[in-house]
Amino acid sequence: MIIASGRSQRHVVAMADHLSESLKAAGLRSVPTEGARQGDWVLIDAGDVIVHLFRPEVREFYNLEKMWAMDLPEPNQSDTAEAEPAGAGV
Repeated sequence: MIIASGRSQRHVVAMADHLSESLKAAGLRSVPTEGARQGDWVLIDAGDVIVHLFRPEVREFYNLEKMWAMDLPEPNQSDTAEAEPAGAGV
């Protein structure tokens, strides 16, 4: 997933158009795009990669980075003791 911002609706739409044209020139036959009429948030489906283009205010509102972020738990002492192989402390 790629998340990027444009400066205005016009800029977001121009970035989406340019990316779609580049993807088609690179050999992708179908490049589904959503939201290009409004230009607040444009989603481009490039197959294995999804591209989100936002106006800054919209990007801040939806905050996709936070939604997809994952905090890894800190290992506690009992977890590391159990993970130690038998006889390692001898």
